[in-house]
Amino acid sequence: MASSKEEMEMSKLMSFLQEWDNGDKAVRHRILSDFINTNKGKTGPELELQFAQGASLFLTRLTAWLRLTYMVGTCVTEQLQAIGVFLSATSGHRYLIEVLEVGGVLTLLEILKLKQLREDNKEEALKLLQIIANAGRKCKEIICESYGVRNVAECLANSKLEKTQEQAQILLELLAQGNPKYQQQVYKGLIALLPCTSPKVQQLALQTLRPLQMLVKTVHPCIVEPLLNVLKTIHYEVQYEGIEFIKILLDYNVRKALLEGLVTRLNPSMDDIKNRPKILDDEPTTKLTESTPLFVQQAAAAKVIGILIQESAEIAEELLQFRVVHNLLIAMGNLDHADSQRHASLTLEHFIRTFPVVEENVRKAMGETLYELYMMNPESLYLNMDPVQDAVLISNKINIPAIEIPE
Repeated sequence: MASSKEEMEMSKLMSFLQEWDNGDKAVRHRILSDFINTNKGKTGPELELQFAQGASLFLTRLTAWLRLTYMVGTCVTEQLQAIGVFLSATSGHRYLIEVLEVGGVLTLLEILKLKQLREDNKEEALKLLQIIANAGRKCKEIICESYGVRNVAECLANSKLEKTQEQAQILLELLAQGNPKYQQQVYKGLIALLPCTSPKVQQLALQTLRPLQMLVKTVHPCIVEPLLNVLKTIHYEVQYEGIEFIKILLDYNVRKALLEGLVTRLNPSMDDIKNRPKILDDEPTTKLTESTPLFVQQAAAAKVIGILIQESAEIAEELLQFRVVHNLLIAMGNLDHADSQRHASLTLEHFIRTFPVVEENVRKAMGETLYELYMMNPESLYLNMDPVQDAVLISNKINIPAIEIPE
């Protein structure tokens, strides 16, 4: 027979549930706010004590109301935070099971897709999905089986707030760890984010790809083009992540494609600009604006090559086979982009000081006067060149045959 205290607690619970059931939007919003403020951080047993062993009765109402109202945005953030109180409760695994059984994962993923919902709604949905993913491999698989990787990646790409983007990145990282069945899916989803126009999204995708590469162990060839195109960005934090990832990938099967691609970017194709309507030919500023990403990429390619050859003489020799010296001289002659000239000059100097055959060929191609001027201060050569010397660099025909690395 129940004690008077138990009867009082049960009566209190029934009154609480009745108030929820009969309440309008304003009443439920107040109940949610009070619940979150009062119970955040409580354990499962503490929640059961608070609700007279009937906490699941309130959780069931929360998940039901969320499914009915999330599309119109009614108290979505508050509902998600309240559900989060249950899911994050220590010793509250039963609440997780209850949320999964009513299709909670699908609802949360749907919230990520809806354009009409606010970003704070999506941020809270991502946090709940993180809690679910942290519950183990099976839960990660449930999220992935529900097209979770695609939805989270799209949310990351489309979000405008960094807080939401960062929560999406954390979730993608979680879905890749300890989840071998879907690691490749996460990996390819991150690659698909590289062409995104948001520099923050590119940065987060690259930061996640770097440690994930160690887990995946193989490299899909489709990564080469989007990764090299990241070098077109003017955001140095993105370029840094791209360069670090390139260095990692040189130990995999895409090494040749990456090195060859870097050399090719030293001499960018201007076909797209040349094929513009002739009515625009008298607009040099427009032409320069359109070519700027290519020139930024050209400068970045010269910079990356310079970094790589200082770390590995073997890579330096491989690059010579792709006519890197020929292309570096062309980049040095790009009067429209000083960064290209400066980085190409510094990188070429390292080749000259490493390989006598490069020094011989460059001296011959430049002519004695220009070569002496260059070697006096490679970094500032572009400040002192005249149009004739520039033409000499661009029209060079250097083609160095295979050589041995000096001991």
